[in-house]
Amino acid sequence: MLKKQISLLKKIDLRNVWGHEASDFTDWLSQQENLDLLSNEIGISVKILQKEANVGRYNVDILAEEENSGRKIIIENQLEDTNHDHLRKIITYASGYDAEIIIWIVKDYREEHQKAIDWLNEHTDEKICFYLIKLELWQIEDSNPAPKFEVIASPNEWAKILKTSSSGGEYTETKIKQFEFWTKFKNYVKEKDTKIRLQTPRYQGWYDVSMGSSDAHIALTVNSIKDLVACEIYINRNKSLFNFLSEQKDEIEKEIGEEAKWTDSQVVSSIKIRKEFSNVLDGDKTTVIFEWLYQKTKLFQNVFGKYLSEYKKK
Repeated sequence: MLKKQISLLKKIDLRNVWGHEASDFTDWLSQQENLDLLSNEIGISVKILQKEANVGRYNVDILAEEENSGRKIIIENQLEDTNHDHLRKIITYASGYDAEIIIWIVKDYREEHQKAIDWLNEHTDEKICFYLIKLELWQIEDSNPAPKFEVIASPNEWAKILKTSSSGGEYTETKIKQFEFWTKFKNYVKEKDTKIRLQTPRYQGWYDVSMGSSDAHIALTVNSIKDLVACEIYINRNKSLFNFLSEQKDEIEKEIGEEAKWTDSQVVSSIKIRKEFSNVLDGDKTTVIFEWLYQKTKLFQNVFGKYLSEYKKK
């Protein structure tokens, strides 16, 4: 005998919930909690800047930015199957805002349009990312419908790195190893914890983790020259927040269990802890390093998340 009754999933037509793309769906998607659903699927922290942003005689549905890097993002919504007109539009919008991340959300896709997005990803440099996303709505019996984003086409970061490296581009052996390191770290965390939102790894010595706030984020770093890894709170152009945290310095260091390096500057301020590991990119202690970074990320999210909430209430 079954311990619980099993219900059937059923697919709901998008138009039954969102009758109009602009006034219904775009309004829904532009709410940050819904953009977070999309962010979790593609590994990029999307923060809205403007709805129906003007590009010449056209309007892009959503203009946004990547939370930690500031890279421009455009999102074009289509509650129908893909067509050539919208493909032309996303390229126009991307050029109009010098966007590096282009997201096309559709009801369904035609094979030629998937191939077109794949081609764009293969033939643009590593900074440009095209995503084709299929959206579905599902419900259990008479429950409220739940959205499901499915990535149909996305950039192959590793292929782009190899392409640039083999053509004499900017990628050094160290940058390739850094990309491998962060890719493995992301996979390590995903197996342990689904609550931490991790972005797409890049070819650099740092890896940003969102704290759900535009005031600050966590930056993880790996330094293969000094054999150091670090976890820090990165505060950009917010002296008030850094001063607020500095007033709680003793309590914060007590909560994180060690002294931190507090750096105050005109533009960027930070609070950092670090640890030395031998051969950080090539050694046999990768799992140990990943665990240290993972535990410190959780610790910083818990400790500094609390103080960020207090700061916002001031």
